[in-house]
Amino acid sequence: MGVPQLRPCSPELSYKELIFEAALEAYADAGVDPRSDVDSFVCSSEDFLEGTSIFDEYVPDQLGAILKPVCTISADGMYSLITAYMQILTGVFDVVAVEAHSKASDIVNLSAVYDLALDPIFNRPLQLDARFVAGLEMAKYLHLSGARKEHCRRVVEKNRSNAIQNSLAMRPTSILPDDTTISDPLTTTDAAPLADGAAVLVLASEQAAKDLRDDPVWISGVGWASDSPSLETRDWSIPQYAGLSAKQAYKLAKIRNPSQDIEVAEVDDTYSYKELQHLEALNLAGDGRAHKMLDKGYFDAHGPLPVNPSGGSIGMGHTLEMSGLLRVVEVVLQLRGQAGAHQVNGAHTGLAQCWRGIPSASGAAIVLES
Repeated sequence: MGVPQLRPCSPELSYKELIFEAALEAYADAGVDPRSDVDSFVCSSEDFLEGTSIFDEYVPDQLGAILKPVCTISADGMYSLITAYMQILTGVFDVVAVEAHSKASDIVNLSAVYDLALDPIFNRPLQLDARFVAGLEMAKYLHLSGARKEHCRRVVEKNRSNAIQNSLAMRPTSILPDDTTISDPLTTTDAAPLADGAAVLVLASEQAAKDLRDDPVWISGVGWASDSPSLETRDWSIPQYAGLSAKQAYKLAKIRNPSQDIEVAEVDDTYSYKELQHLEALNLAGDGRAHKMLDKGYFDAHGPLPVNPSGGSIGMGHTLEMSGLLRVVEVVLQLRGQAGAHQVNGAHTGLAQCWRGIPSASGAAIVLES
């Protein structure tokens, strides 16, 4: 796998150069030549974010995928990894490369792109920023769980502090940014800052993985789900996409007690409250208990269940459709014992989880084991 350090802006590099750099690292790490050893390539991109239609036409070159099977998933990179996993299960492919990237600094108005995801008949005419929905959801979550805004600030402090130890993080600092209200109670401090970057992972069948590496990390369970597309019919009390995707992943991985069996977790924290909300939906914390466990240090880097020891998106930087793939990378580093200064002790089973962001209600989860 390959992930160069994230950046707040990369004007001197194109998205192709970011991908190429990540691909070189990934192929060297896996010991493969993409032209001869990789059977298929799966990429993640969203045309609205790229500003180019049919974007998959533009990814083979820098991946070494010319004249090879290539498909693009219009979703988070974790979905692409799951797609590659299923390709290998067919027995047709032995080695598949997965790519996702972010060139967020090139997007002039990201909020306008998100607004296009709102229902065009009932919601978009209201001319409310899509992040307004996040503020409503945050208020609902705080009300139902008993958590306070101070607990969300604690998530920010934890993740930004964790990121200081992570060499992949974008300019990590524990100093909190200027706090401006986005949609009360949601503020700019609660939102992960955007980052540029690219990630490439190499996935292999069991035999191929054993031939390539002495320390492979195994995918033992995957799951994904889409919640209601309508804001009016959505269950605002809990992110069902997270619970449903985790339930499927736990079943495949034979995880019966997630809070005990999962030893490290990288979960989506696009907004601070989402980390707490996702932990409850993933059964890593009881309903309304995540903030209480947070207060006791349960989710700290060296606590009983380290959550986002990498710093998460709040600490590392939010990389759009690359975010879920980055969560997987961080879990793999932990299970290999290669996380460096932010390594947790003795983790052999980890969970990575993603969410596509407001206003969507879809996400995925992957259980990994060393």
